[in-house]
Amino acid sequence: MAEVSEFMAAINQICSERGIDPEEVFVALEAAVLAAYKKDYGGGESLKAEIDRATGEVHIVADKKVVKKVTEEDTQISLKDAKKIEPNLSEGDHVEIEMPIEGFGRIAAQTAKQVILQKVRESEKNAVMSEFKERMGTVVTGLVQRMMGPTAVVEIGKAIAQMPPEEQIPNEFYKIGERYKFYLKEIKNEQDLVVTRSAPEFLIELFKLEVPEIESGIVEVKACAREAGSRSKLAVVSHQEGIDPIGSCVGQKGVRIANVMSELGEEKIDIIEWDEDIEQFVANALGPAQVEAVKVEDGVAKVNVTDDQLSLAIGKDGQNVRLAAKLTELKIDITSPSLEAGEGAGKQSSGKVELSTRVTNAIEKAGLSTKDLLKMSEEEILDVKGIGKSALEEINSYKTASEEKNEKATKDSDNKEKKTESKEEKSAAGEEKTAAEEKTVAEEPKSDASGEEEKAQETEKQPEEQDEKSDKKTDKDDKEKAAKEKEDAK
Repeated sequence: MAEVSEFMAAINQICSERGIDPEEVFVALEAAVLAAYKKDYGGGESLKAEIDRATGEVHIVADKKVVKKVTEEDTQISLKDAKKIEPNLSEGDHVEIEMPIEGFGRIAAQTAKQVILQKVRESEKNAVMSEFKERMGTVVTGLVQRMMGPTAVVEIGKAIAQMPPEEQIPNEFYKIGERYKFYLKEIKNEQDLVVTRSAPEFLIELFKLEVPEIESGIVEVKACAREAGSRSKLAVVSHQEGIDPIGSCVGQKGVRIANVMSELGEEKIDIIEWDEDIEQFVANALGPAQVEAVKVEDGVAKVNVTDDQLSLAIGKDGQNVRLAAKLTELKIDITSPSLEAGEGAGKQSSGKVELSTRVTNAIEKAGLSTKDLLKMSEEEILDVKGIGKSALEEINSYKTASEEKNEKATKDSDNKEKKTESKEEKSAAGEEKTAAEEKTVAEEPKSDASGEEEKAQETEKQPEEQDEKSDKKTDKDDKEKAAKEKEDAK
């Protein structure tokens, strides 16, 4: 009885220390005892182990079939031997026979120990997972235990969780032994706990910890759009008159939002007011830019801004309009007077034309290019290591923007070709007209030249005639003078 009491005391100690159900320990022990017995004595599938829950006594029982002639001793028993156990048995019945236990060898005991430890670990892990299932969607504090490749292994109480690359904040370095806050995202395969720091839900839960009005329900977070490590937008609304939702989140001298930002590595956060009017909500979401007009049709918001607010509305690399599109779940097209007049490059869309460094590194490691992504389905993209749901949304946005860019380039190319053809046609027509004019001009100088030659000849003739007349007059004068002198002399 001493051994039995010690055995039961050990069972109770294991259950209390590990926080598991005693029945699971008994099941593990029965499996271990059966494995050890088969290793020492052999036996088939007909064997099973039973442990008395009150006394702790171990029994090995074999289920055998009653036959006239025994061909398999492990599973069969003769009718004669069966009647010694139970006189009413007949051929074809089954009888349970308790097998003798003379003790286990060293190897059998080691096998039993290993099986018990394995079952206890599984039971403990299942107990922890059951506890964390109730805490899904909350923020917990964990210790970074080690890095397993790009994946961070985090210790949260008795549980071990994993934070894959797609759930990490880009460019954030995790020091081993440091404590961080994590968002409990999901349990994969019923045993792998996954945490995240990049999900929008993590940002919302951090604000719940810092802002009592959100926790109590006075202020509600309606929507959140986030590019982890860079910038986020949070849409809030107040359900109580006199409570400023934005002021509640910012806090006195900005202390509340500063605490959240410090946990996220100084990630910039825009707090905007949610509005039932979708057009006003879009205008608020594009803040700090001032919007002139918004019109929403078929899931597309067309926004007009002044020229000096255009770059502010779009943001660096299109980040502001991209986050506003995620927040409002609309496609946003921004235009200004200069763009409408054709001075700009065209309407600015909310599509993302560049991928983040984290996504680019993941596809490069997989031996893919951005061109390959455009041809892949969502299922194929998710199979790429390091690509999660948030990265998939980014890639889909990139695909949409690339398609729009290609369509625009095709239209521009077609327009350019049409303009070139029109220009060439005009140039050819101009050349023909010029040639005709030159031909006409060439004929006119020819007739003028003939007239000028005739005039020149007439001009040349006139001096000659004058010279002849002058010579004749001189001769006449001389003759008259000589005749007069002769008469005087007489």
